[in-house]
Amino acid sequence: MNTHLKTGMALLLISSFLFISCNDEKEDLTEGVNKSGSVESAVTVEHLDSTHDVLITKHIVWNNNAVYNTIVYRDTLPALGDHYTTAENEEGDTKGVTVKKDYEIFITVK
Repeated sequence: MNTHLKTGMALLLISSFLFISCNDEKEDLTEGVNKSGSVESAVTVEHLDSTHDVLITKHIVWNNNAVYNTIVYRDTLPALGDHYTTAENEEGDTKGVTVKKDYEIFITVK
């Protein structure tokens, strides 16, 4: 990949993160991705087993309305354990349950 393309992708990614970080709501701000030239990124954590979680970072590079490249990184993390909480069903009944703790994801852009 040439230097200009890498620099452009990095600037698009940073701009996207800055735009997203300005809003405290946890929902998508756009109805769709600009597929003519953008980098779509997603960070998720999946529970692997009782002692491990997996951090998945996925970047989809869009160029001229087509996927130019998809980059996926997977990293194994220690699980945070379980915690006790109250759950409510559709009828409004509550019950104490034990669920796995989830990692919080913070993205810092400088």
